[in-house]
Amino acid sequence: MDISLRNKLLGESELKSILTEYKNERCNWQEVDKTLVLQSMMEHIGSTDGELRDQLIYTSFYRLIVESNQIEAELLTVLLDACMNERMFKGIGEKDSDTVFTRAFTTLLIALILYRDNQADFLPQNLIDTVKEKLITYIELEEDLRGYVPGKGWAHSIAHVADTFEELVKNPKLDKEDYPVIVRVLCSKVLISDSVYVHDEDERLLTPILEMIERGLNVKEIEQFLQEIPNQLKIQKAKIENEKYWFLVFNIKSFLKSFHFKINDQPKLLPLQKKIEETLAKVF
Repeated sequence: MDISLRNKLLGESELKSILTEYKNERCNWQEVDKTLVLQSMMEHIGSTDGELRDQLIYTSFYRLIVESNQIEAELLTVLLDACMNERMFKGIGEKDSDTVFTRAFTTLLIALILYRDNQADFLPQNLIDTVKEKLITYIELEEDLRGYVPGKGWAHSIAHVADTFEELVKNPKLDKEDYPVIVRVLCSKVLISDSVYVHDEDERLLTPILEMIERGLNVKEIEQFLQEIPNQLKIQKAKIENEKYWFLVFNIKSFLKSFHFKINDQPKLLPLQKKIEETLAKVF
């Protein structure tokens, strides 16, 4: 199946009708033109219609990949390639444009495919390496940090890519030597001053970090980031306007408080918890 084909694709209203029938169990996946429907789902993955994008396309992918395993491994590999080569970077660098929906929901689809690989081990090593590099590049370049967009629903680019990193970290083919660079790139998205995270982005960023700690990440990597925060604040305070500085302070505090709470019941991480407390005391 060539998922990049553009002929005979369903329009949004037609796709919405079919996926609504599937969601409500009024039709069986085996009864639809699977090639056509999947191509159309990929074409409209970033629709500005929140119901179609989130509740129908994403939910259908979730059911087909995670719940019922109805998309074969070969086709999932094709979908993954299409995600990374055609959609993941669409409009990258733009702010407040609708392309964010394509990027954000493409990373969510990648997360679902990685989840399936974690269960069935069908993706080759080189493809996991490529996913890692693409995700790192993507999160570094993403500048549209909106969570919920009025009238269009969730964009949530940072939360979604954090979810994808969580599935990547769980993959046994990921080299643990890659953990430090992943931690750094995730933590870098805490140090933002253009807007305030208000939709649990801090907790979502923490999830893959905690997963890496559980899998053997040296906490010295995190302690180093914590040590750099006060100096980063001083540098930024001299560069940016007051309002943006306080956005930065808010984002850092929210992340550190969430981090402190998340590891509160883990005695082995008490030294890290103390480092977080020390850093919090210096953030003002």
